[in-house]
Amino acid sequence: MNSSLMLSMTTWGYGFATIMYMISWIFKKTRAATFGRWLLVFGIIIHVLGIALRWIESYQMGIGHAPLSNMYESLVFFSLTVALIYIYVEYKYHTSIFGIFATPVIFLTIAYASLSPNINDRIQPLIPALKSNWLIAHVLTCFLGYSAFALAFGMSCMYLLKQRQQNKPKSIWDYLPELNLLDELTYQMIMFGFLFLTIGIITGAVWANSAWGSYWSWDPKETWSLITWFIYAIYLHARLMRGWEGERVAYISIIGFMAVLFTYFGVNYLPGLHSYA
Repeated sequence: MNSSLMLSMTTWGYGFATIMYMISWIFKKTRAATFGRWLLVFGIIIHVLGIALRWIESYQMGIGHAPLSNMYESLVFFSLTVALIYIYVEYKYHTSIFGIFATPVIFLTIAYASLSPNINDRIQPLIPALKSNWLIAHVLTCFLGYSAFALAFGMSCMYLLKQRQQNKPKSIWDYLPELNLLDELTYQMIMFGFLFLTIGIITGAVWANSAWGSYWSWDPKETWSLITWFIYAIYLHARLMRGWEGERVAYISIIGFMAVLFTYFGVNYLPGLHSYA
């Protein structure tokens, strides 16, 4: 079995897990959520094995590098980090309701990587700029940050939906977690993501200096990473220094994730040092 087939199995596993979480939420079937959780764990295991196998295959081809170098590999890794952080949150808080937002993100990300005709999934040699020991440290920290921000985005959306339902006829949105829990979890995810994004920017600057002779060149990717960092810094300042909670900071969280998406996808279409991504 090759890595592509194994990662395709992962895609289907995440897809069925998403369906189970949705059934559990809509029809109040706890067994469906339990089944979805086991499918998600199974998907994570196969996912890790698929990435490891792809790494081994690159060495067998005489290329030999971590599978983190192009859009396909980054999407595969991003979906894995979202899955890992989410399963930890579910285990810690003993609730599966967050899965209705997390699992679609996990599934759609890896499905896009696997099925989109615009994504090249072949193992290719590294370009000179990527041949560095900083590759793993930089990509790992950035995507841990992005994944935490993705979950914070989902929790912020849940907060706003739950808040809109207050004092209205009963609906499925009433079964979302309490507002104070959603607000606190959003804050925790953003704290976690902000820490790793900061480390990612620092490692990227050090790597840029060794590759291009400059720590910072205002490349579009660098610029938008800094913009994203400032948006989440504003969130933390508003919450910790100004005492903002609830709806106001939820909107900042959503805006922050829009910046993450542009940093990840949008800037790849702009000319710059990171256009190879």
